[in-house]
Amino acid sequence: MISARVTCGPVASKRAATQLFTAFNGLRLSSATLRPAFVVVHQLQLTPTPQRHFSNSSSSSKINEFFPAKETDKVRRTPPSWPHPVYSYDEMENVVVAHREAKSWSDKVALVAVRLLRWNLDVATGYKHEKAIALNEKDPEAARKKFAMTEDKYMIRNVFLESVAGVPGMVAGMIRHLHSMRRMKRDNGWIESLLEESFNERMHLLTFLKMSKPGLFMRLMVLGAQGIWCNALFFAYLLSPRTVHRFVGYLEEEAVITYTRQIKDIDAGRLPKWETLEAPQIAIDYWKMPEGHRTMRDLLLYIRADESKHREVNHTLGNLNQVEDPNPYVSEYKDETKPHPRKDLKFQRPTGWERADII
Repeated sequence: MISARVTCGPVASKRAATQLFTAFNGLRLSSATLRPAFVVVHQLQLTPTPQRHFSNSSSSSKINEFFPAKETDKVRRTPPSWPHPVYSYDEMENVVVAHREAKSWSDKVALVAVRLLRWNLDVATGYKHEKAIALNEKDPEAARKKFAMTEDKYMIRNVFLESVAGVPGMVAGMIRHLHSMRRMKRDNGWIESLLEESFNERMHLLTFLKMSKPGLFMRLMVLGAQGIWCNALFFAYLLSPRTVHRFVGYLEEEAVITYTRQIKDIDAGRLPKWETLEAPQIAIDYWKMPEGHRTMRDLLLYIRADESKHREVNHTLGNLNQVEDPNPYVSEYKDETKPHPRKDLKFQRPTGWERADII
């Protein structure tokens, strides 16, 4: 989301360098995507920023969509490959922050990996949650200038997060697809759910891209992160699918925290640009958002609910026999009246379903 233009003269060069440095600092403060430590303390208030990285403004609730759909002579529209289940507002409001305790060695490895990534990003960005709290107590004005999250920073962070969030499902689905053909056996429904998860994460990204146009620097960051991420997950899934599912489950726990913080910041009035901002049409069509419930807050509720479902799905898959057990999210149960895994939010189990309860 950073762009630079070559100009002539010392004044123009200085101005361009200043703008680039400011934009880079904004990116560094907001590109972390793993732990709640990257989110500003709720008590901090936002300060207005002259920099605008996406099109919405406080004076208008309409968005100027980036990357518009291309028109053709014959095709009217292209519906999503996996229709999204309908969520009720009560179900979405009942999504909670949760954490599954690490019990087995694979759980601990997955949790340590997530914490290691968080530590690396803490060092790279120079952001410390404890320092934000301490500085707010001593000098609130300095805390607001240094740590406050704005709509622009959140949007950069969301774009970067969703650009790599669709990788695990695609990698796992591809490996299981090849494994099924190689063994000449069915996969018992795992491939479908994994690819659907990847598709859903990509829809999150496409939605945010309607409101934000990344620059060259952000694109390079995404390219590098996706290359490392894809290859690392490929080899990790070959070694231990259970550990990877647990890792993704812990990662999705952090995504739920991230979007919960954004929703609370909107409710507290710390994100005025988003209070009446309307969701783009791609989001309205995909989530089937009802009339009167199409604001940015509503959009974040849907995305947080999706992340909570990915959290539940991956924790559940991590509890199963990786070779023989059927995927409980696409299975028919002998007694449908009892709570069981579903694609929607009817029976929520934040830390996953235990194998004995569903198999």
